[in-house]
Amino acid sequence: MSACRKNPSLGRQLAAAVLTLVVTASGAAALVSCSTESGDSGTSSPFSPRPTPPDTASFTGTAASALASLEASARARASARASSASAAASSFEARVSDEASQAAKDAEARLKNLQGGGNARSDVALTGRPTADTGGLQVVVVTITNRTDAQASYAVQVDFKDSSGKVVESRIVGAKDLAPGEQAQPLAISRKPADTTLTPTVAKAQRY
Repeated sequence: MSACRKNPSLGRQLAAAVLTLVVTASGAAALVSCSTESGDSGTSSPFSPRPTPPDTASFTGTAASALASLEASARARASARASSASAAASSFEARVSDEASQAAKDAEARLKNLQGGGNARSDVALTGRPTADTGGLQVVVVTITNRTDAQASYAVQVDFKDSSGKVVESRIVGAKDLAPGEQAQPLAISRKPADTTLTPTVAKAQRY
C-alpha cells in the first residue's frame, strides 16, 4: 500500500499541488500566446500621413471679383428701394390738397433764414401713421395747435433721424390762418425706404 493510501491528507495535498501546477502552466501558455500576438510585426496598424496643404499659388482672384459683384448688387437694390420710396411719396403727396401744398411752400420760405428752433415748438406734436394705411411709406401727422388768442400761421420743420441720431432727411409743413384754439394736421412724408428705421423730431416751428 502506498504512502497516499496510508495518509489521506498527504494525498489531498499532492492533488492540490498537481492542480496548481496545471493552472500555472495554462496561464503561462496564455501569456506566451498574448505576447506573441501583440509582438507580431506583421499585424501593425496602417499609417496615415498628414494631408498636404493646398498650393495657394494656384489660386485665382475670382473670390474678390465675386465680393465686388455682391457689393454692386446690394447698392443697386438699395438705390432701387430709395427710388421706389421717392416715387411712392410723390404719388402720396399728389393726393394732398393744393391748400396744404401752398402752406408748405410758405412755411419753407419762413424757415429759410430762421435761426434757432423758432417760437412755437411747444405748439407742435408728432404722431406716426401705420404703414398699412400709407402704402408702406413712413408718414408723420404733424398736429399744430394755435395756443394764442389771435389768428396765426405756422411753419414746421420735421427732421428724420436714423438709429445713430444723424439727420438723414428733413420735411417742411405749414398751417395757414388758424383761429385761437384751432388745430391743423399736415403730413410729413419720408422718402426713405420703408425698411429704414427713422425717428421724427420737431427741428423748427415758427408762428407768424
